[in-house]
Amino acid sequence: MPEATTTTAPADLTDDDLAALDAHWRAANYLAAGQIYLLRNPLLTEPLTRDDIKPRLLGHWGTSPGLNLIYTHLGRVISRRDLDALCIWGPGHGGPAVLAGSWLDGSYSETYPDVTRDAAGMERLFRQFSFPGGVPSHVAPEVPGSIHEGGELGYSLAHAYGAALDNPGLVVACVIGDGEAETGPLATSWHANKFLDPVHDGAVLPILHLNGYKIANPTVLARLPEHELDKLLRGFGHEPLHVCGDDPAEVHRALARAFDLALDRIDLIHRLAREEGVEDRPHWPMIVLRTPKGWTGPHEVDGVPVEGTWRAHQVPLPNVRENPGHLRQLEAWLRSYRPEELFDEQGRPREIVLRHVPQGRRRLGATPRANGGLLLRELPVPPLEPFAVDVDKPGATLHEPTRVLGGLLEQVMAATAGRRDFRIVGPDETASNRLDAVYGATAKVWEAETLPTDEHLARDGRVMEVLSEHLCQGWLEGYLLTGRHGLFSCYEAFVHIVDSMVNQHIKWLKSSRRLPWRRPVASLNYLLTSHVWRQDHNGFSHQDPGFVDHVLNKSPEVVRVYLPPDANTLLSVADHVLRSRDHVNVVVAGKQPCFDWLGLQEARDHCARGAGTWDWAGTDSGGREPDVVLACAGDVPTQEVIAAASLLRSHLPELAVRVVNVVDMARLLPEREHPHGMPDFEFDALFTRDRPVIFAYHGYPWLIHRLTYRRAVHPHLHVRGYMEEGTTTTPFDMVVRNDLDRYRLVMDVIDRVPGLAVRAASLRQSMADVRSRHHAWIREHGSDLPEVAEWSWQD
Repeated sequence: MPEATTTTAPADLTDDDLAALDAHWRAANYLAAGQIYLLRNPLLTEPLTRDDIKPRLLGHWGTSPGLNLIYTHLGRVISRRDLDALCIWGPGHGGPAVLAGSWLDGSYSETYPDVTRDAAGMERLFRQFSFPGGVPSHVAPEVPGSIHEGGELGYSLAHAYGAALDNPGLVVACVIGDGEAETGPLATSWHANKFLDPVHDGAVLPILHLNGYKIANPTVLARLPEHELDKLLRGFGHEPLHVCGDDPAEVHRALARAFDLALDRIDLIHRLAREEGVEDRPHWPMIVLRTPKGWTGPHEVDGVPVEGTWRAHQVPLPNVRENPGHLRQLEAWLRSYRPEELFDEQGRPREIVLRHVPQGRRRLGATPRANGGLLLRELPVPPLEPFAVDVDKPGATLHEPTRVLGGLLEQVMAATAGRRDFRIVGPDETASNRLDAVYGATAKVWEAETLPTDEHLARDGRVMEVLSEHLCQGWLEGYLLTGRHGLFSCYEAFVHIVDSMVNQHIKWLKSSRRLPWRRPVASLNYLLTSHVWRQDHNGFSHQDPGFVDHVLNKSPEVVRVYLPPDANTLLSVADHVLRSRDHVNVVVAGKQPCFDWLGLQEARDHCARGAGTWDWAGTDSGGREPDVVLACAGDVPTQEVIAAASLLRSHLPELAVRVVNVVDMARLLPEREHPHGMPDFEFDALFTRDRPVIFAYHGYPWLIHRLTYRRAVHPHLHVRGYMEEGTTTTPFDMVVRNDLDRYRLVMDVIDRVPGLAVRAASLRQSMADVRSRHHAWIREHGSDLPEVAEWSWQD
């Protein structure tokens, strides 16, 4: 790669440029400190008193000066180059800085008109920070220009790359705190540059901000010698530009040169790839910025060093209301920024402060990229009919549901080829999960070396595979929040790796739904397959259906969980979730052959209901009240319930059996607890109020009890599900081990329907005998009993 040269910038800042940048930085620092401390007297027009100070001092000062410095310098290069830019603010609790920057550029006041860009608005800005009814101390949905929740560390760089994908004109600056850099997800994210296509994607400019400390400890990267850190970052595929110091003028000049050089290098990479066809993997620039923790704040407090130490992390001057010395020190600190030079008598920023602030949509707080719903287009999901499987009668044919879905996803990929706003991510499992039909429309993106034996790799691919669930999740979140669509395909057991990440995304969506200026974005869609019941070769380590439990604990207005029992219901569910907005949708579906139960229109109707009776499988027709309800959720439990119903039909034809299938798990909740919840009268009509209900469930059985404990029928509810009994074994042995098999279900009916225990004792014994015979058979033959392996529904 030819060396870039600085062709669009002078060798150094002019004195006027330096003065303007320093004024903006001082103003931002003043506003950040004011948010932590002040209730009133925002311009210090009077000496500070204890009544001017907040009763509870909350917030984080240590990272704010560095973030303010970056915000200041980003404004200069955005204005000078007319950049389309977005910034991801990774350091935890950096809210004061980003709020200060958006207030200075006017975007905050445009979003919240009551927080005007004057003294009255400044007072509101200060009061609301970390205050009841106000805004959090970290970068959150309430902050204009943000797509990244700063409350949890590790995900900034993955979000930045997700935002840059398929945004060829966008530069995404990503500020990475040195504490954040110690997390596993961030460490893996350095490899995301191997998936960035310089032709079709934008650029990510990582800015590693090393201020040396976390809450109470030094940070690893800050204590590495510069040459060692430089080698590490070059090994990740970056060309680092180092800026270090504590003299403001020198740091301003050095950082301005670094930004100009980095952006020149990005321009060169794009030109060589887009105009000259260079296909070598580029080494992208990044900036390493070393500044003191809590820079420009108190040097010492009570004789103890603060600036440049871990003590500057949160509130460097505590007890200001009670300690007159601390109050005087706070006033001296705030006045050191010379606010009278920065704001006029009405509290409006002076011209010198705003000289390098971008205009309009170029402002970091006003970019539509950070309010992705403004840019979102409808996803062109084709009609389902060409992909649906024919079902002449239930249970007569078998298909692999996810393979059927793969045909639909291929067409979605093809339909979005020109607009490039749909991606599939997953940890090395697209083909394993039977979605490889999508390779007919696009390949897997890969920017590193390729070999002749490789398949389906291309620089412009839109399937993304990497063995880091964290990175997949982060890419997709950044992609969705900037106005695109996608799907995360994962083995069911290992999606737990992103439990904490999905928590944060759900919280983001819940908060953003309450902000009228935030437009709805495409939902985060999980397809969980290779599930607990069909891990024939992987065994116990790959058996965990608990992600559904985790998600259903979260905000009911956001989360949805679907368990389609066959191929056509999976198509119908996919059609719905791919079109939905502002949700986290979890779809659990098998990739192994399973029976086709419903035709396409029946599947659509059933999915629209979310739960319903399958009259063809039951024997409670003709107005008969059921003696027992066999309920099921999930593909394997559905098969076992239908097989149990068949056995009951043959051996106890006089028994009125109702079969209920549940697709939408939230339907089990009362309507007051979830938007999809069933009213009591509807639930009672479906499950009865007082008849035995045997429920075969895909996951842990206690979830069904938790969802239904308020229902009248709950004392009569018996749930079978996964009981942490797993190994490498046959498919049917898995359900036997967990007492979910058809024979056990028949025994449950006999045990719970009044009068059957005596009348059907011989049938119960025969069911137990089959289970015993099963154990002997699989140990001798290594396969399931013929009557199980060859079973099909006979009406």
